[in-house]
Formats: sequence, C-alpha cells, structure tokens
Amino acid sequence: MKTVALIPIKLNSERVPGKNIKPFFDGTPLMYFIQRSLLEVHEIDDIYVFCSDKSIRGYCVEGVKFLVRSSDLDTAQTTPANIIRSFMEKVESDIYITAHATSPFISSSAILDCLKAVVSGEYDSAFTANRIKKLLWNEQRIAFNFDPANIPRTQDLPPLFAEVGAAYVFRKEVFASTGRRIGVNPYIREVSDIEATDIDYPEDFEIANLIYKEIILKR
Repeated sequence: MKTVALIPIKLNSERVPGKNIKPFFDGTPLMYFIQRSLLEVHEIDDIYVFCSDKSIRGYCVEGVKFLVRSSDLDTAQTTPANIIRSFMEKVESDIYITAHATSPFISSSAILDCLKAVVSGEYDSAFTANRIKKLLWNEQRIAFNFDPANIPRTQDLPPLFAEVGAAYVFRKEVFASTGRRIGVNPYIREVSDIEATDIDYPEDFEIANLIYKEIILKR
C-alpha cells in the first residue's frame, strides 16, 4: 500500500508575505519543519512540495521531491480540494497525506498515528486536532456549548475539536467519492497546544518564533 505526502506551498501569501519560506531568528525557513517531521515517518514512500514557483526547490530538504503545479492554484479562491485533486491527477497513491508548513511544530508521532489509523482499515481518514473546552458564543451572542443560566465548569464541558492543518490522511477512494480530505469515519489525533501552533497572521509567526527559540531548541 503506497503512501504519498503532499506539502502545498504558495509564495504569494496575502497576510504574511513569503510566509512559507520566512526565516525564524536563526535563519531556519518555516517550511523546513514540516519536511523534517514527514521524513521521520519512514512509512511514507514519497514526499512532495507542490508549488508553482520553481525557486522553491532551494528550500526542499534532501529526500523531499519538488512537483510544479499550475499558477491557477495560487489565487485566493483556490480551495484545499482544488489543490489535492490536481496533485492526485499527477501522483498515484493508495493513501495521501496533506501536511501544511504553517504548522511547524507537529510531531512525527502524530502524523504516524494518523497514518496507522487509516492503514488499519478501522478509519477512512484521519486528522490532527486541538481539544477545546471553553465557554463559546456565536456571532449572534448566543451561547454555543453551554447554558448561560447554569454555567458549568469548563472541565465538565463536552469537548470540541478544532482542526489543525498539520496532517490530513485519507484513502484515495475517500476523496474520489466525497471530494473531501476527511471522510465519514475519521480518526481524530489530539495534539498539544504547541503542536497546534498555526501561522495565519504576522503575530502568529512572532509567537512561533519565540516558541522555537525558547522551547523547541531547549528540549
């Protein structure tokens, strides 16, 4: 059973220009980390950086392949499904892993757990997620997950799970039949708050830079 990992990279990020290759304080580019985590999962047969700009080759770690994609996929209207579908048309596999450079601190063990869950046949897909136990309100100022007249302890709330874009694992036929990277019977791999670090805005990058400097490098 073949397993292939896809790292989609776009260099024209609107909110954080050059985000995926932006260096941390010691010069390490952001996209380095997800490549290393994937390379540590020896059950993955091939790892691809999927980008329209060939200059990204210089940021690919040894053992990671580069595959050029259409610049049509670099627009703000492009969806993850659009990118996955294009990649699957170019690279054949039984199981696909979509991993994002914007989650730099995901562990290889989390990725491996997701892969094992899908390989086992018990689940049709898997994804990394952060457990949330907080009092939540929607935009209409209506309590989402609790009764304001009877406020519970947060530890007694039923858990909710926020997707972490670090890893999505799915069988080929799941995407073919649903057009989704998460099927109808997914395995949810909980990750720590540090692993759940996601970079969308400039301040997220600064926080990640501090985590890298003060926590990751000191482990």
